[in-house]
Amino acid sequence: MIDLRSDTVTKPTEAMRQAAFDAPVGDDVYEEDPTVKKLESATAEMLGKEAALFVTSGTQGNQIAVLTHCRPGQEVILESNAHLFVYEGASMSAFAGVQPRTIAGNHGAMDPDDVRAAIRPEDIHFPETGLICLENTHNKAGGKVVPLENMQKIYEVARQHRIPVHLDGARLFNASVASGVSLKRYAEQTDTVQVCLSKGLGAPMGSMIAGSAEFIQRARKWRKRLGGGLRQVGMVAAPGMVALTEMVDRLAEDHIHARTLADGLGRVKGLAIEEDVETNIILVNVEQTGHDATSFLSELEKEGIKAVKFGPHTVRFVTHYGVSGTDIRTVIEKMEARFG
Repeated sequence: MIDLRSDTVTKPTEAMRQAAFDAPVGDDVYEEDPTVKKLESATAEMLGKEAALFVTSGTQGNQIAVLTHCRPGQEVILESNAHLFVYEGASMSAFAGVQPRTIAGNHGAMDPDDVRAAIRPEDIHFPETGLICLENTHNKAGGKVVPLENMQKIYEVARQHRIPVHLDGARLFNASVASGVSLKRYAEQTDTVQVCLSKGLGAPMGSMIAGSAEFIQRARKWRKRLGGGLRQVGMVAAPGMVALTEMVDRLAEDHIHARTLADGLGRVKGLAIEEDVETNIILVNVEQTGHDATSFLSELEKEGIKAVKFGPHTVRFVTHYGVSGTDIRTVIEKMEARFG
């Protein structure tokens, strides 16, 4: 089976497995796990922040950021198809007691003027704007890289209004590799950032939040409240170190595979590529094949291919290190044979 549903389906490398086996560990709730401390220090350095915190998932990292930045009754500005809004179970409302204020973006990027207009004025009738959230790369926009200039302009608006900015950088490593912009340059346009180790970097689990030392100390308490205070967690942090040191540059290969797949699928009768491919995500409209996304995926399964529904007639394919160039050619050939 060729699994193109997500880069979360990757399996840990042999180096990661060995690192987990060899990892020195301690009780991380007591901040005594040397492997976790090493990972947190390395992440903070890569992102140019004072401190970082290991969390169990990207969703947990994002929600800890919202909980730490905001008070109940406030409002969070974010793009209308942001992961924080679409795919995290309304957790910002359920846990933090805040409401989202969404802005329609262009390929995942909000217009800074729209952000400025969405910030609430002082009025007894309105919630206070507590946070602005960005996402890079943008999942629902097809893995688009949000331009650095766009982030800079939004951050300037935020600073003028003394509102913090959080970046959902689940695939920020993909953005950096694709654009040539360093992780630090992106992170400079934010107060806090979350990055995933378990997507394209291939670690078995875990994400990191980075920000000021004071923010991370408060975030640590929210992690505990959410049940994310783990004990000998160095055994899963060690693969994260391998992810940071060995798996970043090879993301370029995933991007090449994604463009190859998009070019091939674009030539298949009835298929249309919805967005220019910039990183490792391909969105394919299947309506002209006579299928909706659900029935199309059933046809793919018969061919030994997995993808995921992303809309009524949209199917998402994601390349990752578990998918080879040969696999990509096989997918194209099978699609050509089935759909002409």
